[in-house]
Order: sequence, then C-alpha cells, then structure tokens
Amino acid sequence: MNLELQQFKANFFKALGHPLRIRILELLAEGDKNVNELQTLIGSEGSAVSQQLAILRNNNIVYGTKDGNKVTYSLRDPMIIELLSVARQIFNNHLIDTISMLDRFNEEQSLEST
Repeated sequence: MNLELQQFKANFFKALGHPLRIRILELLAEGDKNVNELQTLIGSEGSAVSQQLAILRNNNIVYGTKDGNKVTYSLRDPMIIELLSVARQIFNNHLIDTISMLDRFNEEQSLEST
C-alpha cells in the first residue's frame, strides 16, 4: 500500500510538472472553462493547450463535460486549489530566504568596504 501511494504521488507530481499545465490549473481554479477560453487566456496555440489538457485528463486531475461540440474542463478535486496555494507559499518562503541572504551579503560587503 505504501509503495502504491508513493507511486501515485510521483505520477501526480509528474503530471503537474509543466508550466502550461500549472497555468491551466490556475485558470480552472477560477472556474470551469472550455479549450477556446483557455487558449485565449493563456495566449497559446490550441494544440499545446489540448495536449496539456489530455495529460491532466489522463491523470484524473481534470475532467471534461461535452456540450455539443464544446468540452468544458473542470478540476476533478477542489483540493488542487489548496495545493497550488501551498506551492505559492513555498515559493514565497524561498524568495524571502533568498532576499534575506542577499541583504546579509550586502551588509557584509558594506562593512568590509568601510
């Protein structure tokens, strides 16, 4: 069971491992969208968005609902929104650490030059 869970996590994070897929998820976190809406918001060509949606769909991260000739995409699990938020917080923490390190470096440089 533990190995299965680890494999699930590895596959899950691998599926998230592309900036365009993350952008798609961020947009879907705001509400359901069809491919044309996603293309317009992202400013990317259709085939790229469709390819990334297929990966997200195949990994059960998003699902599509067909309405005529349009497919509207949704997040399969709303906890994806929380995951993206946590990732942003981790990024901010790294950024704060980097800024603090740069500040310490600059302080040391100014002390050495005096």
